[in-house]
Amino acid sequence: MREPSLDHLRTLVTAADLGSLAAAAQALHLAPPTVTLHIADLEARLGGTLLLRGRGPAVPTALGRDFIARARRILAEMDEAVASARQQAQGERGAVRLGASTGAIAHLLPRALEQLARDRPGIDVQAQVLTSQDSMARLAAGTLDIALVALPQAAVPGVRIARWRRDPVLAFLPAAWAAPKRITPQWLAARPLILNDASTRLSRMTAEWFASAGLRVRARMELNYNDAIKSLVAAGFGAALLPHEAQAPMPDARIVTRPLAPGLWRELGIATRSQDESGGVGAVVGALRALRD
Repeated sequence: MREPSLDHLRTLVTAADLGSLAAAAQALHLAPPTVTLHIADLEARLGGTLLLRGRGPAVPTALGRDFIARARRILAEMDEAVASARQQAQGERGAVRLGASTGAIAHLLPRALEQLARDRPGIDVQAQVLTSQDSMARLAAGTLDIALVALPQAAVPGVRIARWRRDPVLAFLPAAWAAPKRITPQWLAARPLILNDASTRLSRMTAEWFASAGLRVRARMELNYNDAIKSLVAAGFGAALLPHEAQAPMPDARIVTRPLAPGLWRELGIATRSQDESGGVGAVVGALRALRD
């Protein structure tokens, strides 16, 4: 047996509220026979009378009162669900799951969140610290909506990547070191190093930068948390190669930064599932794109 439709439930509740099938037909813009048919169909499915109809007002029976109360809750929940879905489709509210590195979350994401809080306060961005590789896998699996990933990335079915920003990689050095104006692989290879761990794109970029000078280095320590790396640099533990976002605050006074020779750049992209840049996802992507510079 088919379940009662929402239209049938709404007809019943309206007729009970107005006390008249004719008034319900007018309020719902239905023909009077349609209203009669809706209620009769419900009664046939339930096996009992829901509304007493006669010369006077339409009055719910004991069965009708209980059923109408439940139908009213169902209709209210459906109306709320529809309104919520429309707001999400328009990018006004909803949860958006985002994955990014610690650096992006610490220095780039807050600016986008500030704009979203002003323009789209109903959007809840749920950020997770993930490597680019993990983010791409979760996007493909449908457990993430947006990822800020290091470029280039191998193509993943169902995932689209758009170039986002390009930030210089700088040498972060203890201020007590006597350092040249530009840092070469040869100079840096002779110093203790604190580098990103091998699971990151930045680690591979760093290895390629040293390899361009015929060098292969071993880090004194490997981490995947840039702020912790900077703290160790400030303590004089070693030097690091890290991206520097244009809007990021200047490092600790115990740290100096120097450009590299040859230069090195970290490129980031915004990855989303294909065909999924509407609603809240589209609003978050728009706020991120506003941070290109």
